[in-house]
Parts: sequence; C-alpha cells; structure tokens
Amino acid sequence: MPVKAPHASAIVRVPLSWALPPEHAAMLVREDARPFALIGRWAGGGALIGSEPVRVASDEDDPFALLDCGSAPARGDADAGGPHPPATDDGAVGGGWFGWLGYELGRRIEPTGAGPPSGRDGPPFRLAYYDHVLHLDAGGQWWFEALWTAPRAAALRARLRVLRARAATPPRPRRFATEPWHATPASAGHALAVQACRERICAGDLFQANICVRLESRLSGAPIDLFAAGVARLRPDRAAFFSDPAGAIASLSPELFIERRGRRVRSAPIKGTRPRPAHPRSAEIERQALLASDKDRAENVMIVDLVRNDLGRVCVPGSIRVDALGEVRAHAGVWHLVSEVSGVLGDGVGDGELVRAAFPPGSVTGAPKVAAMDVIAELESSARQLYTGAIGFASPLAGLELSVAIRTFEFHGERAWLGVGGGIVADSEPLAEARECATKAAPLLAAIGSTVQEAGVRAQPPAPMRIEPRPLPRPDPGAGVFETLLVLEGRPVAIERHLERLAASVGLLYGAPLPPGLRQELLADAWQLDRARIRVDVRPRAGGLRAEIEVSPPSERRVPVRLRPITLPGGLGAHKWSDRRLLAALTEAAGAEPLLCDLDGLVLEAARANVFAVEGGGRLVTPPADGRILPGVTRARVLELAAELGLEVHEEPLDLARLERAKEILVTGALGGVEPATLCADGAEGGAVTAQLAQAWRAWVRTGPELADLYRGAERLPA
Repeated sequence: MPVKAPHASAIVRVPLSWALPPEHAAMLVREDARPFALIGRWAGGGALIGSEPVRVASDEDDPFALLDCGSAPARGDADAGGPHPPATDDGAVGGGWFGWLGYELGRRIEPTGAGPPSGRDGPPFRLAYYDHVLHLDAGGQWWFEALWTAPRAAALRARLRVLRARAATPPRPRRFATEPWHATPASAGHALAVQACRERICAGDLFQANICVRLESRLSGAPIDLFAAGVARLRPDRAAFFSDPAGAIASLSPELFIERRGRRVRSAPIKGTRPRPAHPRSAEIERQALLASDKDRAENVMIVDLVRNDLGRVCVPGSIRVDALGEVRAHAGVWHLVSEVSGVLGDGVGDGELVRAAFPPGSVTGAPKVAAMDVIAELESSARQLYTGAIGFASPLAGLELSVAIRTFEFHGERAWLGVGGGIVADSEPLAEARECATKAAPLLAAIGSTVQEAGVRAQPPAPMRIEPRPLPRPDPGAGVFETLLVLEGRPVAIERHLERLAASVGLLYGAPLPPGLRQELLADAWQLDRARIRVDVRPRAGGLRAEIEVSPPSERRVPVRLRPITLPGGLGAHKWSDRRLLAALTEAAGAEPLLCDLDGLVLEAARANVFAVEGGGRLVTPPADGRILPGVTRARVLELAAELGLEVHEEPLDLARLERAKEILVTGALGGVEPATLCADGAEGGAVTAQLAQAWRAWVRTGPELADLYRGAERLPA
C-alpha cells in the first residue's frame, strides 16, 4: 500500500534570482536538521537541496514500501506569496522521500548469508520526507518548490524567507583535511581475494563477482565541506550529500541505478574502467585500450543481462531493450564502459516493488546475483553498509531516481571510509584488479587533497579455502550467542565477567537484556560440581530471548595446541556465535585448530582461543580487540596477570611472519586457561613465559571468591 505524504498537497514553485554554484547553495542548509544535496544530472540536470524534513523513517519501517509515495499532487497557486503554478512538463520535483538504502538491505530480499563484521554500528538505511526543496533546473534557474499543504503553509512561507535571507550573504565552504587513507585489505591482500574469486569462477560457482576494498581515514572538519570540494573539482553525474545525527555521506558517483519517469524505467550500469590522464593523447590511448578489452566488455555484457533480468521481473513483457551497450564514456579521472537498459513498468507495480526487483545493483554484485553476494560475503574484509547500495529520491511528482552508491565517502564522528572495487571474471589479473581500485580512488582523494598510504607487504597468508560450491555462511546472528564457563568446586570461574560480555552481545544484537534469573540458574547448576563445563546459549525467539544451559565434563585437548593458518577475511567479529558451522568445517579441513588470519596476513584468533606471541625479552603481544576478534574473558585476565608479573605487554597488529619468529606461542580460553601452541606439527612444549602465565592463571581460578559470597542472595540452590 502506498505510503502517502502527510496531507493532500499542491505543487508550487517560486523563482529565485540567485547565481549560486550548487555546491555553495548546499551551504545554505548546512546547520539545519538533516540537510541534503543532490548535484549533477538529478531530475534532468542541476541540483536539489533540502533540509528540515516533516517525517523521518524509523529503523522499523520498510524502506521499500516508503518509496511508494502516492499520486502526483495537484497543480496551481497555493498562495505562497506569488508562487508560479508549473506547466505540465516543467520538471518540478517539489519534495518526497530522500535518502539512501544500504547494501546490507539486500539480505532482506535475497537468501544470502551474513557478511563480515562491520567495525562500526550504522543504520541499514536513511530516508526522510521533505515537503520543500531548492531546485536548480537544467537552464540554470533556481526555484523554491514545495508540496504545499494547508497545515504547513505558514512554515513553508517562513522557510522561503529564511532561505532568501541566507542567500543574500551565502556561507562559503570551510577548511577540512583528511589523514592519509589506509586500505583494508592492502593491494597484495586484495589480489589474494581476486585470485580466490577466480578459482570459484573457474570451478563453475558463478560467472562474475564485484570484490571491494575499504579505505579508512580521519576527517578534520565537516563532511559537507569535503563534499563541496569534491563536486567543484570533479563535477560527477550524481553527487549526493546527506547528514543526520548518526553520521553523513558524501557521494561522487557517476552511475545511475534506476530512474522512473511515468512508466518508463531506465538503468545505466557501469562495468570496465581505465584511467583518463590529463594529456589528450594519453587519454585517447587509454580509451582505445578500454574499447578493445574483451575482458571488460565481457564484464559489461554479463551485468547488462543481469539488469535486463531484474527489470524484466516488473516490466511489461517484451518492453525491455538495450539502448546502449558498452559505450566508452568520460567520467572524473577515468573512462568507463557504460550501457543503458530500459523498459515499461507493469500496471500496478510501484517504486518499492521496482527497487526490490533490482536491489542491490547488479553492477556492484555480480552474476548470478545471489551466488555473487555469497562470494562477496566470504571474501571481503568488512561489511559494505551504505557502499554499493543506492542514493536518491522518490517523488510523487518527479518519479524515482537512484544512483549506485560508489565513489562514496561515509562518516561517523571523525572516522571516514571510502569503498572501491571492481568486477572479477575468469581472466581477471589479480594485481591489475588491485591497480584498478587505486585508479578509481585516485581522483577522489586528489579532489579532497589527500592520498593513500600503502601498507608494507606482510606475511602472505594462505588463500581463502573453497570448501563447497556455495560458500559456507558466516555465523547466523539468529542462532544466538553463547558463553562457556569452567566450574571448579562449585564455583563458575569469572561468572560476572562472562555474563557481562554475554549481556553486551545480547544488548547490541537483539536490543534486550539477558533473560531474568540467568545468573541464579547457572549457580544452581554449578552448586555441587567438582570440575565441569557449562555452556549457556541465548537465542532470539518470538516474544523475547531464551536461555539454554548445558552441563558436561570439560574436554581435554592435546598440547601444545597445533595451529594451522586459515584466511577468513574480516574475522568473525566480537561475539561468541552459537552457529559454529563455518568453524567446524574449517577445523575439519585444517586437520588442526584453525588460526584465523585476514587477507593482509594479520593474525586474528584461533577457532576456540585468543592468541599470544612471546618475543625477545619476554615481550607479550596479542592482536587488538578491534571488533574482528572475540574479546576473551581469559584473554583479558591474562593481560592483567602479565602486567602484575612485570611482563611487557602489547595489544597490536601481529602478522604471521612475526608469529613464526616468536620465542613462544600461547593460546587462552575459559576451559584450558593458558596453553602452549605451535604453528608446526611437532612443536615444543611451550616456554618459561607460557609456564609462568599458566601457573598464575591456575592460582587465580583456585583462589576465587568464597562460595558463601558467590552464592549470597542466589535462589533455587540445593539444601
């Protein structure tokens, strides 16, 4: 059912005698609530700028349903102090839903597994309804346009007065700067992911997947000023800026995802890239190379077929046509192969159904789309969030227009991200694909006065394992999270720490507290046990959360623990997932305890333990708890014990080569405490530091709280 504007409206337009460049006009709303700016080819060319929405969508709303924003408003004079009733074909927009849809929304549409950890919390989409905009048309005329309603009349007149006053002395962009950008993974790691993707293509799992890297930096200044600088320098086709209390985005995208005008639908996928140097002769050489590239044309044709299929789901049979195929077109600093596909939307099909049929965009997923999304989830190192989703508007007057969210900066506080990637096919050359990522990022970073700082080559990790034709999914959050506790003489060791971590995971994932009475249940089960293992799973269920407790003898494992490096891009994140299918398969394939590493050769954690290296002089090093590893309870206590023993302790990146050179390797977990480990089949039995920490840990667990103190206030204990 269409989600309509709050009240019946009429479209009105007021001509404005401004000569502001659009990036400067965006500054008129920079201090307002939820400002936005769309600059370039939007709505036929020019700019759309707005702020102060009348409704903000909540996370519980269906973002696709919101796009069905109702019928066109009436046309005519709405007493706005001399508004001009538009002609039928004047290109007015007036207002509507503006915002963005994150890539991860695709998992609500397609049956794909969870992606890698995000490294930050962020909304899956942001949409707000604006009943007025500033509109720069293709002829260079500025307008104040509004979807006029009687209840909003006074507020709209006031907004027009405020914006006119600001334009009399328009604010200018301010200074900003970003630190050098760092890529995850770096070039060698991305090449490894590309090679793994090629192996899956050659095995017949899929035809093409778009594999990306994420660059990260810190911003000094405001995102809107970075956006203004990028627009002024690059003049991209579909620039977009949105800001809200959760963060901001500044997109310099060249790509149209979907445009609907009346019943006509159009998409313009991009596949194929070459640099476009400033010197005309060099630029022409690159253009001809792209035009002659069989590999790039194959990429493009595959995605054109995918887009035809997506639009064919909702368009009139026989109406789909390819209006352009693999044309070389100039964009900011690059040449692209661009195609255009169009169709006639079927009767009764709304914008929400149209976007569902095509989302996420085919040019940034692959073919077949579901298989490509699974490989993306397997081989990329961080969640995409907004990146490769869609940005734009749905207007009851102007229709639907969305860009593909590429060449897009994302901001949260001072942190900033930029994603770049490319389509991988059977004959993709891994290092060339890494260079293509750099080619795409270079003009963007140059436009904002910044650069990439390439990481040095670390140890080469093994290629990500292909276990089955369809990648085994990462843990399903719907299966819950768990904790494992060691029980000694009736005492669950570190019960408060374990429950604190479990509560943090449950609160973040499911927005709820732990089930009431869980601590008492655990104490009751541990009361008369001498030595045991207790596992507690907390799972989301209809109506709330359910806790399941299992008691068993503690398992014993051979020491030293044999570790085998396994590459799992991005790791498993900071939660102890109940879904262990992937870890079980990796353990079976490894024939040892999997030592999880990222694509850059950095050690993350073992399948069942945190990892430490002992270097010269007794220096103790463990990977940082940066959101990619479980912040182990025993890990935290061992760090405390090491400090108490006077050891030099560091939480810092630890690569495989450094681990191989370590004097000792040890792992830590709730059941085993501190155990020696080795990277080879016949390792030593540990060393002095491992033994010292193991002894300190055993002493700590034996001298825990008195039973009377631990159980004070607990109910349901045996007599």
